[in-house]
Amino acid sequence: MRTLHEPRDRDRAPTILGVLGLALCLAACDDEPAPLLTAEQLLDPAACAECHPTHYQEWRGSMHAYAAEDPVFRAMNARGQRETNGALGDFCVQCHAPMALRLGLTTDGTDLDDVPQHLQGVTCVFCHTVDAVEGTHNNPLRLADDGVMRGGVRDPIQVGGHAMAYSPLHDRHDLRSSALCGSCHDVVTPAGVHLERTYAEWLDSPFNSDDPDQRTTCNDCHMPGRRSAIADVDGAPIRRHHDHSMPGVDVALTPWPEMQAQRALVQRELDTMIVSEVCVVPRSGGAEVEVYLENLTAGHSIPSGAAHDRRLWVELIASAGDETIYSSGVVADGEPVAYLPDPDLWLLRDTAYDAQGDVAHMFWDIARVESDVLPSPTLVPPGSPGYVNPHVGRRYVVIGETPDRVDLRLRMRPIGLDVLDDLVDSGDLAPSVRDAMPTFDLAASVQTWTMDAATLRVTPLAGREAWCVPQ
Repeated sequence: MRTLHEPRDRDRAPTILGVLGLALCLAACDDEPAPLLTAEQLLDPAACAECHPTHYQEWRGSMHAYAAEDPVFRAMNARGQRETNGALGDFCVQCHAPMALRLGLTTDGTDLDDVPQHLQGVTCVFCHTVDAVEGTHNNPLRLADDGVMRGGVRDPIQVGGHAMAYSPLHDRHDLRSSALCGSCHDVVTPAGVHLERTYAEWLDSPFNSDDPDQRTTCNDCHMPGRRSAIADVDGAPIRRHHDHSMPGVDVALTPWPEMQAQRALVQRELDTMIVSEVCVVPRSGGAEVEVYLENLTAGHSIPSGAAHDRRLWVELIASAGDETIYSSGVVADGEPVAYLPDPDLWLLRDTAYDAQGDVAHMFWDIARVESDVLPSPTLVPPGSPGYVNPHVGRRYVVIGETPDRVDLRLRMRPIGLDVLDDLVDSGDLAPSVRDAMPTFDLAASVQTWTMDAATLRVTPLAGREAWCVPQ
């Protein structure tokens, strides 16, 4: 067995395919035995659809399937290869098209148009043949070349087009399953910057626990389950079917299967993540408004992953009668929030800098990161070592009239329009892709303050009484 980081060449591809083929058995998805699956068929997710049609449909619309098609990935990779004179190598494609790389069909991702579609993206055979995790970042997964498809079922029925085996790495109830997912979603750049830290954040969260009542793995949130048969095979028992849509934050920006369904799932995830509170201290000639945000459900920081690309911000509008007397974070859907001339803007993100101290968008230029994100939930008591206050606040000053209404919402873009503009300006990204970037509103954060709805309490920021409207 070898890892994804060992030397790859085209001469090994037939050997890998041959070994996969040795372990295949007859498919039996119907009353009559199906034809023998070849090694090539096992590599094609469409072959999985015969026995797992629902899994396939979910995966086909997922960001795993879209990973190598994603025009932002392709634009960044093309520009990175050009600006580093090819030194970027397989850094991007090792995660976005790992099977194509393993089989020697690409070395740097610049020729993905020549790679068969079924070997692009993160495919069924890639995830389900992992038999070891050999690190914490940059896809350190070892694949078994034995043709056995691994899963979380402890007593698999040995029918169908491939051999099957239980694996704790694929079992949502086992903490080790988060290592399989997380080690691909932590990224350390060639310059040594730990840029994406989702797995590290989860490791430090209360969800990484041996207590089954507290433990929450990546799959618990991103692959929710339901009771059904997991294979379209006569006599298949009822199991726990894990949804393979795997929603997070990113969405397809070009025509892709299940686009609307995927966006709806992302919206559902975002809607419950963050709760808010608005507190107002009336003053002569204005008011002080305190806003509090808390990460309620995510097992990592918000935003996470490519937090240097994410844009999460507070929109706050104070009114007196029908007149707006103060606003912050108000930006049109097609305008970059990062360039908003707003001194009070509360923008939650990682800000990346190059070696000269200038703001950097492209990861190969990044030398350091300053983080302003919402931490994951905590069970550590205040005042104890390691305690991080998850209840984050910000004060706004309204000068003039005292507002009788304050409206709050959190807005999010998976990738900032300023980042996309940079790629458009360099000629690597089509403007139509930039224009397709959605802006999500997070439902649990939406808040309307009025004095009639408020209650009096002492606030953490000021340590004084204020009129507050909690969610």
